[in-house]
Amino acid sequence: MSLPAGAIAVTLPDGAGEILPEEVPVALVYDGVTQAVMMATPADLEDFHLGFALTEGLISDPAEVQGVEVLRQPRGIEVRGWLSAPAGARFIERRRLMAGPVGCGLCGIDSLEQALRPLSRAPAGAAGAGLTPGTAARALDDLRAGQVLKDACRATHAAGFWADGAMVAVREDVGRHNALDKLVGALWRGQVDLAQGAVVMTSRVSVDLVQKAVLAGAACLIAPSAPTALAVEQARAAGLRLIARAGRELAVYG
Repeated sequence: MSLPAGAIAVTLPDGAGEILPEEVPVALVYDGVTQAVMMATPADLEDFHLGFALTEGLISDPAEVQGVEVLRQPRGIEVRGWLSAPAGARFIERRRLMAGPVGCGLCGIDSLEQALRPLSRAPAGAAGAGLTPGTAARALDDLRAGQVLKDACRATHAAGFWADGAMVAVREDVGRHNALDKLVGALWRGQVDLAQGAVVMTSRVSVDLVQKAVLAGAACLIAPSAPTALAVEQARAAGLRLIARAGRELAVYG
């Protein structure tokens, strides 16, 4: 049986077989420096490398990342790329100011001020800014239909981009942040305008997902679970349309 990328077959003690998602350490390396090591599904890694750089503010244009290569190591994977000026200079200064190790979620953040940094305004008047809860429900259904890895192993998150009544792209991963970064990388690589549709997630909405969506240029974020209060606060401040669970229904939070 052919398995989707990121899935692996394992044998249980009773001899039965099971399909599980892969999870490996993935080092995201820029200009020879490891910015983060994420536990991730080893698929769409060039998208991951680019999307992470964009949503963490390392770059502002995909052309600023060059020469990306994926290197499999004995105990994980390195994804290496080089930053063009002035992104490279900004990256060096950011690394110099970092006080501690990198972790998951708000990667490379070294102060409380950076964790709640002001966001630029999401694009006003864009197609994604006018989506309704009814439209969001259809988008969530389309995302579920596109989750090939989840169909195989029932244990992954997904992020998709929905525009003009259809799902444009879907990326899956064991981590919800990773799935979003992979999606952003794929869309920016394909020169897709994120303001003209909606980013659709399978997970709850926390503030870091709001920040990543705004930095990627999204106008709308849709999720099937309730958001955190801080996520709502930051989405409203940035003008990001946030549609998520409220009781048993979807509702517009911002």
